[in-house]
Amino acid sequence: MAVPRIAIGSVGEATSPDALKAAVAEFISMLIFVFAGSGSGMAFNKLTDNGAATPAGLISAAIAHAFALFVAVSVGADISGGHVNPAVTFGAFVGGHITLLRSVVYWIAQLLGSVVACLLLKFATGGLETPAFGLSGVGPWNAVVFEIVMTFGLVYTVYATAVDPKKGNIGIIAPIAIGFIVGANILAGGAFDGASMNPAVSFGPAVVSWSWECHWVYWLGPFLGAAIAALVYQVIFICQNTHEQLPTTDY
Repeated sequence: MAVPRIAIGSVGEATSPDALKAAVAEFISMLIFVFAGSGSGMAFNKLTDNGAATPAGLISAAIAHAFALFVAVSVGADISGGHVNPAVTFGAFVGGHITLLRSVVYWIAQLLGSVVACLLLKFATGGLETPAFGLSGVGPWNAVVFEIVMTFGLVYTVYATAVDPKKGNIGIIAPIAIGFIVGANILAGGAFDGASMNPAVSFGPAVVSWSWECHWVYWLGPFLGAAIAALVYQVIFICQNTHEQLPTTDY
């Protein structure tokens, strides 16, 4: 079992036309995902007089995020790999499938896409608040555990269905599987910490509403969960000695 070979990369690679196109794809995919996901919560609040925290609101959020992520991953898959999540990008870096500098380019694009989506939602709704992620009935470290476990499941699914060179025909359903695990995790953790699993999804609403309470939870948990999933799958299930390094556009 080999340890993943991570790479810093070069400035030329990070600023190449291919990397910039990938960044634009990540920006657009993130904008689509956050606009639909956060927008569904705002719409449910409007229709039910702030009832997004009800069971029906949780189910609608899970469905909206699952559908939106399926589309966001699908439209970006052939250009950037369809990460649509800084934690997924970090997991790919830890597993040796993307360089650090290219990861930074992706992170910037993803964060900007989330912020722009939330600004568009605020403008389109006439100034309605874009709710920031927050804790409900649990402490910060409880929420970190939630985020670690949920993001582990997400990134493990990404590796199994999209990254693994032995995936075969299962790769066809990768966007569906990724959307489904996010929707399922929202049903599991949404009532406790919002079930982010995605630092960019938490970042946009925090910027627009300027609410940063326990925001660090939504970075630490997802990045730890992504790193653990990447190492487990890469070291145990992907034999680095029998395949070449995957280009970013292959997953």
